[in-house]
Amino acid sequence: MPSADRRQLHFNLFLLGVGHHEAAWRHPATDPADLADIGHFQRLARTAEAAAFDSVFLADGVEARADTAHSLASHFEPFTLLAALATATSRIGLIGTVSTGFSEPYNLARQFASLDHISHGRAGWNIVTSATDRAAQNFNRTANQEHATRYERADEFLRVATALWDSWQDGALRLDRVSGAFADPDKVREINHVGKHFQVRGPLNIPRGPQGHPLLVQAGSSQDGRGFAARWAEAVFTAQQTLAEGQEFYADLKRRAAALGRDPEQVKILPGIVPVLGSTEAEARALDRELDELIIPHRAIGVLSSLLGVDLSDHPLDAPLPPLPPVTAINGAKSRFELIRDLAERDRLTLRQLVGRLGGGRGHQVVVGTPEQVADHIEEWFGQGAADGFNVMPPVLPAGLEVFTEQVVPILRRRGLFRAEYSGSTLREHYGLARPEARVPEAALSQATAPAEVAS
Repeated sequence: MPSADRRQLHFNLFLLGVGHHEAAWRHPATDPADLADIGHFQRLARTAEAAAFDSVFLADGVEARADTAHSLASHFEPFTLLAALATATSRIGLIGTVSTGFSEPYNLARQFASLDHISHGRAGWNIVTSATDRAAQNFNRTANQEHATRYERADEFLRVATALWDSWQDGALRLDRVSGAFADPDKVREINHVGKHFQVRGPLNIPRGPQGHPLLVQAGSSQDGRGFAARWAEAVFTAQQTLAEGQEFYADLKRRAAALGRDPEQVKILPGIVPVLGSTEAEARALDRELDELIIPHRAIGVLSSLLGVDLSDHPLDAPLPPLPPVTAINGAKSRFELIRDLAERDRLTLRQLVGRLGGGRGHQVVVGTPEQVADHIEEWFGQGAADGFNVMPPVLPAGLEVFTEQVVPILRRRGLFRAEYSGSTLREHYGLARPEARVPEAALSQATAPAEVAS
């Protein structure tokens, strides 16, 4: 058994339909009807909870893909689904994605405070800025904002949201039926924020949640994204392909957080991992090939073209990529552009090979092998300064999660790297993170006036 103070892995289950491989819905190990079945997601959450995972995580987008003929359309809205998962579980954290680009701080702060109360302290917010013009066109815009402007808006959004969560102090509720005093008015305050992007009076119309603030999660790896994460994030979901890349990101983000006066240990780095498992390595590789053979090239190339800003529809499948634009010309997901570009160049991939590599995890590391080999990979990244845990992305669901929890997790427990049971009840406690003290609104809004970016 590990000692009480030994560093432990953190595992988050990334819930995505019937699996993270883009062809998962076509594989006989899955049932496409599960995409619209709440029972499917509740079973997955309970499986992860039984294995003592820290949390489940829902990605989200606010647009339909251009290629509806081959895209998965069923995609539950996060708050609705997480509220349903809250009633089906009791310990596992519940992290949902909401964009600062197309939301208002008051509504979002209220929704997350509600989820935190409903789940008794298990809510987390994955903060995104939304990268595509198609998303913007659903919200009275013709195009999305510039990359830097999106992060500027996000920074102000976080200052307002955290001030709203603090607009009710701890102990504000009196509930004195004799005197009729429901709350202490001195502990419920307006925030009166007037900024470049938002004007919000406050206070919030729901008392402070069990965690104070929901766990704050971020997933951008661009320079703007790293600066934002260093300032705000308590868990960072990231994508790196090599151990060296993972170590660089890990060290850089911890350094940035320390430079802003934060404890680097209070920022957890969780790369995505797609574990393709078999009882033998040959069996695992056979599953990997089966899934790749089900990829629809036309669709995959269309998605890749959007990410890279180059039309690849007529490009030869067995040729390397054509010249790409500089990253400065990309207004979408800059970090994902750089990851794909570097992967193609480093491994000298043809378009066909690149589509196959991305089909499994959209740029996250795909580890193909036996449970022992996957456990070795996890331990290496954890022990060599590249990860505090992992965002687990099974290629097919539910089978991929079941194999991971039944065969990989026990190996890690025997090595003293992962908990056997929960020791706390809130998501913050699972991650070993402090509950933030409530600040007066003025202090909350001026919490960090320095630029979000920290010099490299």
